[in-house]
Amino acid sequence: MKMIRAILRPDRIEKVVDSLSDAGYVALTKMDVIGRGKQKGIQLDNIYYDELPKAMLMIVTPKEKTDDVIDIINEEAYTGNFGDGKIFISPVEEAYTVRTRTKGL
Repeated sequence: MKMIRAILRPDRIEKVVDSLSDAGYVALTKMDVIGRGKQKGIQLDNIYYDELPKAMLMIVTPKEKTDDVIDIINEEAYTGNFGDGKIFISPVEEAYTVRTRTKGL
């Protein structure tokens, strides 16, 4: 299993989530976060914004479906501008469902 963490523009999240759902990936966690990337914020007129609002999606998926999820996120979150986001992939050793106490997805 793999954990996919995607930090994206908040205005692109609904489109990403809808496309993931249409493709059969319905289990995810969404959080509103604040941060900055390589551009270190943004300047609009005389105002400098050091940290920007973003949204983070966390998705656990079987290893063989990771590339499909990444492709969907990249396609739907893309604007071609700075701040489109970042995707991080990590291994997941185990998962448990609390209600049923079962192991696995």
